[in-house]
Amino acid sequence: MMMISREHHLARIRLLLEEFPVVALLGARQVGKTTLARQLAAVHGDPVAWFDLEDPADLARLDDPGLELRPLRGLVVLDEIHRLPRVFPLLRVLADRPGPPARFLVLGSASTDLLRQTSESLAGRVSFHRLDGFDLTEGDDLERLWLRGGFPRSYLARSGAASRRWRDGFIQTLLSRDLPDLGSTIPQATLHRFWTMLAHWHGQVWNGAEFARAFGVSHTTVRRYLDLLTSVFVVRQLQPWFENISKRQVRSPKVYIADPGILHALLGLTDRTDVVSHPKVGASWEGFMIQQIVQLLRAPPEQCFHWSTHTGAELDLLVLDGARRRGFEVKRAEAPRLTRSMRSAMETLNLDSLDVVHAGTERYRLARNVRALPATELEGTLREMGGR
Repeated sequence: MMMISREHHLARIRLLLEEFPVVALLGARQVGKTTLARQLAAVHGDPVAWFDLEDPADLARLDDPGLELRPLRGLVVLDEIHRLPRVFPLLRVLADRPGPPARFLVLGSASTDLLRQTSESLAGRVSFHRLDGFDLTEGDDLERLWLRGGFPRSYLARSGAASRRWRDGFIQTLLSRDLPDLGSTIPQATLHRFWTMLAHWHGQVWNGAEFARAFGVSHTTVRRYLDLLTSVFVVRQLQPWFENISKRQVRSPKVYIADPGILHALLGLTDRTDVVSHPKVGASWEGFMIQQIVQLLRAPPEQCFHWSTHTGAELDLLVLDGARRRGFEVKRAEAPRLTRSMRSAMETLNLDSLDVVHAGTERYRLARNVRALPATELEGTLREMGGR
């Protein structure tokens, strides 16, 4: 399988390791964290010690972690760190040594517990970097990236059928092994059914009551299911933006399957014909383009929102960048037009700009500070806009 260099992420991690004694590289299983860390280690000037905590031998070496880690110098990589949570207090001590003589890169497939333990034990000593699937700077075939998703083994598979088999295996492994390893006691069949129902809900505002009725449980229980899948980066919750205005605004998140390839697998879709003929094709395209915009802008989740009112006005994505407000609408159409909803979003939210990202080939102006932008020009345009 060919290798795609992920230069932005490598550069970012190098910078963070210069500034912090501990860097946490977090992301879904199989998204490329270990590969990225090995690329970093290969060009790192200092000695590198590597511990794979899924390897029983490495786990045994860290039976007394202080004995093994204290003497090390240079870069220390701890892969699948959630398997050894008791190491966090020790990392705080090692991070506070003068120098410090070693810096730590910890890799995790993320969990609420991991984030809480790290933030509590290493406050002020750790920086987080999230690794998602390939974006348009890495996977340069837009349609392939949409259909197969950004997981490296799925995107780079030798055929569409091989890609689908990999995604089916990913879903099965996450449910049967990875989530139980993270402490989940929810039955596998229940989570698979919930995840599949979320796929059919993709791109809609979360409705806990609807899911609770479908599963015959409380709304707090289904919310726990949602948060669990969010914590391992296979579901995204786009939080609502609301202000003190006269219009009644929606205050629940929109939910998306994080990777379009996984979405298509959960919906039982294998090839392009399956996808474009499915009722969720528009929502699939919307979620994919929102993901690409967020990744290309390097926008953290706390700066990204959806906005909608109970009277029908809405905005697919609002990105706050300091004092600037950037709006994005996604349309799977060749020539989108200015709508009343777009005008309402521009005026109500006082947007600095609104880009209507579409599936056609032409860029054109729709109104003052509103333009239609082809998805194929997204990467270059966002760089012009100053994506970090």
